[in-house]
Amino acid sequence: MLFLRSLAFNVLFYVNITVLMIVGLPTMLFGRRAIIKLAHYWGWSSIWLMEKICGTKVVFRGKENLLTEGCIIAAKHQSAWETFALCTQLPDFTYILKRELTWLPLFGQYLLRADQIAIDRKSRSAALKQLVEKAGEAIAERRAIFIFPEGTRRPAGAPPRYKAGVAHLYAAAGAPCVPVALNSGLFWPRRKFLRHPGTLVIEFLPAIAPGLPNGAFLARLQQEIEQASDRLIAEAIAGNPGLAVNLAQGNEDAPKAA
Repeated sequence: MLFLRSLAFNVLFYVNITVLMIVGLPTMLFGRRAIIKLAHYWGWSSIWLMEKICGTKVVFRGKENLLTEGCIIAAKHQSAWETFALCTQLPDFTYILKRELTWLPLFGQYLLRADQIAIDRKSRSAALKQLVEKAGEAIAERRAIFIFPEGTRRPAGAPPRYKAGVAHLYAAAGAPCVPVALNSGLFWPRRKFLRHPGTLVIEFLPAIAPGLPNGAFLARLQQEIEQASDRLIAEAIAGNPGLAVNLAQGNEDAPKAA
């Protein structure tokens, strides 16, 4: 049954986004705001599909901590789920993402037209310069900036690997940063086909005010996100011990330290 539910969801998830990209083509004529509305619909419809088909409910906690304008949203990244679910909570936003995503047929055009920040990760100095410039524009326009501090998905339970880019962004933007913890990797495991039932939680933590030195900020950000994410993972496993298998697989998938 789990396999069939996962199969149905995966098929409908990609059908949904394909249909939305085609039907939504006129939004490109109206600019970023119209595309943001389409992204909201994509996020909510995907959340609805996962709940109805897979039995995976989504709970957003700490919404009182969420700053909706001119801030940085730094989120743990365990699965593809948060890439579409997080955006439903903000009226206007910009994601910092790898440039390769803009090469995807049609989807990449939406990203570019919506003024998302595509970074060339192969050129660190150029990427940081571009990040600072584009982020400054977004903050000036009172948009929220989403960034995944580890730069890529990390399995649930894997050792953290935070990068300095988020600290450079924080210093350059001079804006508050809202840390985000989650346990999505238990329900939508990285590089896995199955989608597991239960209660997936995303938690917005109290904002970190601007002005901290880079090293102090990065250490605090990592500590707060990791502690809260570990708590959410433990909570989910306590409610459904079967989810622990995804935590174990996550640790097996994680690269071993040198």
